[in-house]
Amino acid sequence: MRRLLHHLTNIRLLGVKELWSLWRDPMMLILIVYTFTVAIYTAGTAMPETLHHTPMAIVDEDDSALSARIFSAFYPPAFNAPVRITNAQVDPALDAGHYTLVLVIPPNLQRDVLAGRSPTVQLNVDATRMSQAFAGSGLAQQIVAGEVGEFVQRNRGTQAPPVELVTRMRFNPTLSNVWFGSLMELVSQVTMLSIILTGAALIREREHGTVEHLLVMPVTPTEIMLAKVWAMGLVVVVATLLSLHGVVLGLLRVPVEGSLWLFFVGVVLHLFATTSLGIFMATLARNMPQFGLLVMLVMLPLQMLSGGMTPRESMPEWVQAVMSLAPTTHFTELGQAILFRGAGLAVVWPSFVALLLIGAVMFALSLRRFRQAIAQMG
Repeated sequence: MRRLLHHLTNIRLLGVKELWSLWRDPMMLILIVYTFTVAIYTAGTAMPETLHHTPMAIVDEDDSALSARIFSAFYPPAFNAPVRITNAQVDPALDAGHYTLVLVIPPNLQRDVLAGRSPTVQLNVDATRMSQAFAGSGLAQQIVAGEVGEFVQRNRGTQAPPVELVTRMRFNPTLSNVWFGSLMELVSQVTMLSIILTGAALIREREHGTVEHLLVMPVTPTEIMLAKVWAMGLVVVVATLLSLHGVVLGLLRVPVEGSLWLFFVGVVLHLFATTSLGIFMATLARNMPQFGLLVMLVMLPLQMLSGGMTPRESMPEWVQAVMSLAPTTHFTELGQAILFRGAGLAVVWPSFVALLLIGAVMFALSLRRFRQAIAQMG
């Protein structure tokens, strides 16, 4: 019992040392503040998937009542008020990137429609603006077809379809990208920052020469590693808690359906794996630039293939099998289930078990590599 208390005391004191070292590193503090405030806010607001103030121009060569109806059908907030240009201005305006959509209404459109012909209306799209181009072209076609149909029928009534489809939006009734973007960015930042903080803590000691001081002290590699894990994990948990309440719930007003306590249990289990991964990567790198390159190589597949950007079911089966061994996959699953769908422990317990097992394996591998690195230093 006395020996256990001695180990716990060493782990606590070493962890406090890590916190003081982090407090004296202003760049790391700036990184923590940025990733859990600005990065999350911009992820939720800067890249809307729905149309919002899409720049548009119209070439009206018919100048009829029908073309006026089509012109007035495009209005904010989905579109900016359309700008009327000439046919000769279309290519230069698209080349300069002034407009995403340019609708060309041909001459005699109204006459041909009333005569029962099928005239062609040209829609020019700047496809380099992918999200607006895809959604905007489809909506523009619907608007033009709807206005032409109502003009021919002389009323705005629509025929009742033989089958009525009732759509119910679950978990995100307004289809707001802010809800999904901000929460998934929070999940990603937990992973990234936990890896960076633990890895940087070890490399910082190596660069400052304090590792040699630790080697002559009555502490074990396990105590040193556990101290880094709990200290940096505590920083990430506190930052996540403040960001969730201050930015996500407060500033962006994103509703959270499930239990925050259950979510933070998943955060702790996830940090057990990612902080160990950070130490493992730090033992492979010789300095901070090399560690930064390793972080980029590891974080990109962990984030892109975890299911946070696209559903895992859309990926090849071998990718799904490989990513089932990654902690980010299970953390993303439990995060989406708890925060979006209000799932309880009965639903997310397999992800908890998977994170615990992955964390244990990762900790064992990192500890072995850490001991080898210390032996080489000695």
